[in-house]
Amino acid sequence: MKLASRVAQVPPSVTLAISAKAKAMKAEGLDVCSFSAGEPDFDTPVHVKEAAKKALDEGKTRYGPVAGEPKLREAIARKLQQDNQLNYEAQNVIVTNGGKYSLFNLILALIEPGDEVIIPAPYWLSYPEMVKLAGGTPVIVATDESSGYKITPEQLKAATTSKTKLFVLNSPSNPTGCVYTPDEIRALAAMVVELDIWVVSDEIYEKILYDGATHLSIGAVSPESFARTIISNGFAKSYAMTGWRIGYAAGPMEIIKAMNTIQSHSTSNVCTFAQYGAIAAIEGSQEQVTQMVKAFDERRKYILEQIGSMPKLSCPTPEGAFYVFVNIGQTGLSSVDFCSKLLEAHQVAVIPGAAFGADDCIRISYATDMESIAKGLDRIRQFVETV
Repeated sequence: MKLASRVAQVPPSVTLAISAKAKAMKAEGLDVCSFSAGEPDFDTPVHVKEAAKKALDEGKTRYGPVAGEPKLREAIARKLQQDNQLNYEAQNVIVTNGGKYSLFNLILALIEPGDEVIIPAPYWLSYPEMVKLAGGTPVIVATDESSGYKITPEQLKAATTSKTKLFVLNSPSNPTGCVYTPDEIRALAAMVVELDIWVVSDEIYEKILYDGATHLSIGAVSPESFARTIISNGFAKSYAMTGWRIGYAAGPMEIIKAMNTIQSHSTSNVCTFAQYGAIAAIEGSQEQVTQMVKAFDERRKYILEQIGSMPKLSCPTPEGAFYVFVNIGQTGLSSVDFCSKLLEAHQVAVIPGAAFGADDCIRISYATDMESIAKGLDRIRQFVETV
């Protein structure tokens, strides 16, 4: 069988592969400490589950509008207006099968062969692959620990060519946990306007912030930046709704209509009754979000303290999301070798930075319980003391 050539351009997800291996080792009875998952280890809030159950009982089990239930699109628009100062209406919103599909759908709608997409590295591993699948060219701009893993306006300008169509911005970031300050966002917004390019702002971690960090959406900076911005977001991270597969995009009508057309021939509507749970998540109590972030913060501080006392390792302080991005360069190992040896010898699963465009780093997720974190970090310490 001859598969389409586009398949060969895209490697399997390293994150999912390591998570799968760790689960298989656990199934064999091994005591594995996994720091690989990109999902909260908390249950979905009760009022969200109850809203979905109620929708089921009310018979909301049929096909729905491709772009999403009107009540959910309206709730998302209100949220964007009130929380993010983004003047979108319901017609500017499309509900998608997870935040990932909002990005994939957008890139299919916007990017064609020959178009370039600027992606700061380290990056979420799916960004470049989505661009390749659309026939576009990912242009990777390296950042480093000294800049907090943030792209500067000067770097953005230097990477832009006549073929540049889109800039991908992710704050708070996966995998680094970096959060762009409002001033940094304003500077990038000004450059986007100057260059006259599109920007997609992936804001899936916007509610998971620490140390007084604030989230400013690049589209809220000015009318000019708003006109060039598409927002990608979802419910997975902030509301522990990873399995619900509800994301959304918001942007100019022309783009949202194009995304709707693609969605109508690919996934159709998102699970109908699940969307009523999403309405409850936005409109209901945010107390569980607050408590979850508090727990993440305690874990973050413990990990930073432990990593800071280990030989050959270093990392900046993340101000958002639930990851630390640890530099392992002094060990002399590639990130893949480091992670493979660590998993085999000490049963600890972490993600190699090579998957994110930074082979001298590893990503540790603290979306797991403190007991596992303490035990896993002890094993990491034992490992790095021997390499």
